[in-house]
Amino acid sequence: MDRVVKDRFDKYPESARARLEEVRNLVFKVAAELELGDVEESLKWGEPSYSVKTGSPLRMDWKLKSPNHYFLFFNCKTKLVDTFRELYGEVLEFQGNRAIVLSLSEPLPEGIIKHCLELALTYQ
Repeated sequence: MDRVVKDRFDKYPESARARLEEVRNLVFKVAAELELGDVEESLKWGEPSYSVKTGSPLRMDWKLKSPNHYFLFFNCKTKLVDTFRELYGEVLEFQGNRAIVLSLSEPLPEGIIKHCLELALTYQ
């Protein structure tokens, strides 16, 4: 893990860190399965950010103002969140056209999030 990103992960509460690490691992798994090449891991706007050459970058974060949730952020100029809403609007919560909102008290809907990550990392 990139050192700056690791420092950011270390500042999250344990429950949020565990969930965000779970999503991070899924990003790398999807990139490997789809043979998308190296995943660039960095901080953008203070949030862990992930991108590959072939798709749209995504970020993830936990916010003190919403302590029971964590977020996956996508480029708001894409149709990604609209697509996610169309596919999974009955099971996922969204924030405008930029984020999936996940609950720390619920298990990660891994299959659904994996599909969303696949769509983002291959978005043209």
